[in-house]
Amino acid sequence: MDFALTAEEVAFRKELTDFLENEMPEGWDDPQPDIYAVGRQEMEMRRKFGDKGWRTMAWPKEYGGRDASPVMQLIFKEMCSYRGATKVEDQGLHFVGPTIILHGTEEQKVEHLNRISSGEAFWCQGFSEPEAGSDLAGLQTRAVEDGDDYVINGRKIWTSYAHLATWMHILTRTDPDATKHRGITYFLLDMNTRGISIRPLITMAGHHHFNEVTFDNVRVPKKNMLGEKNRGWYVAMSALDYERSGIEYPAQAKRVLEDVTHYAQETKVNGKTLIEQPGVVGKLAECAIDIEVSRLLCYRIAWMQGADLVPNHEASIGKLYGSEMWLRVANTLTHILGLGSQLAGGSKYAILEGVVPDFYLNVVAGAIYSGTSEVQRGIIARRGLGLPRGT
Repeated sequence: MDFALTAEEVAFRKELTDFLENEMPEGWDDPQPDIYAVGRQEMEMRRKFGDKGWRTMAWPKEYGGRDASPVMQLIFKEMCSYRGATKVEDQGLHFVGPTIILHGTEEQKVEHLNRISSGEAFWCQGFSEPEAGSDLAGLQTRAVEDGDDYVINGRKIWTSYAHLATWMHILTRTDPDATKHRGITYFLLDMNTRGISIRPLITMAGHHHFNEVTFDNVRVPKKNMLGEKNRGWYVAMSALDYERSGIEYPAQAKRVLEDVTHYAQETKVNGKTLIEQPGVVGKLAECAIDIEVSRLLCYRIAWMQGADLVPNHEASIGKLYGSEMWLRVANTLTHILGLGSQLAGGSKYAILEGVVPDFYLNVVAGAIYSGTSEVQRGIIARRGLGLPRGT
């Protein structure tokens, strides 16, 4: 593939950079944000992006897109992740919309795609359960047919931003007697439906974006089934291939690395700047190389999509490398800054207002969510290298 950007892509990156410089809400880079305030700010930004036609530029024009290349879409996500304009993950934009385009009915496309494109709708993901995380096919949330509806009972956990979402894409078990990967059905669920309750889960970094969601006789219309009954696992796998492309990994890590590099250039230790201390330049360079490798893997995935290829094990490579890179970079930057790097924002002794410890605590989960590193290695081994499944 050709890693060089076209003139059109370079011009778009410049236009987007200027837009973000002028339009980002005040306080967007607060290392300890108020998630509700962030949610309101993001909804405002989404509308602005929607007015520009940027959110879904790679979608067909009839669904709110611009028929742009996947690389153009990747540039948008990369720059927004780098600048912090997408602190709240947009399931609708990156996963639900493309999956509806692939598997949805015409009615579902008309109902949902333009609302996702404009930023009006905000989606969360109902996949993981207390006993079904990495082993997603072990899910037990039931959906039982009743007239024109299905009735859902069960629990989902680690549901990011369920407290802000207007819709959920959810996996349910509709045939309990089928083999584990069969008997699963995919639904689109209005979060205002009666019987849904949400309990916040606070992360070790002190943030509220995870939730536990309980379903008590929640009715979902049959028309909201995405794909075929009992074939939801295969619909979900196409959604996860979009999720695992992962440009947010290098984009966010690059921003933190730049902050630490500037700090190291300006801060003196024993008469010399921190960057002049033995080994520091080399460690920063290793982080920069690690981030760039991750970035190019993500661009490879977008290039494949632009060539009408479906990334599968390639998406797992990008996700695996990106989440593991996060851990390496966070660990290295913490060691460079020393003990002060452990102080959270709010302390008068905190370095860079606590950006590094916040990054460190948050990236730990990156090797777990969206499929653990072990799961990704298994996919790469079987689908990429053709190795047999272990016994």
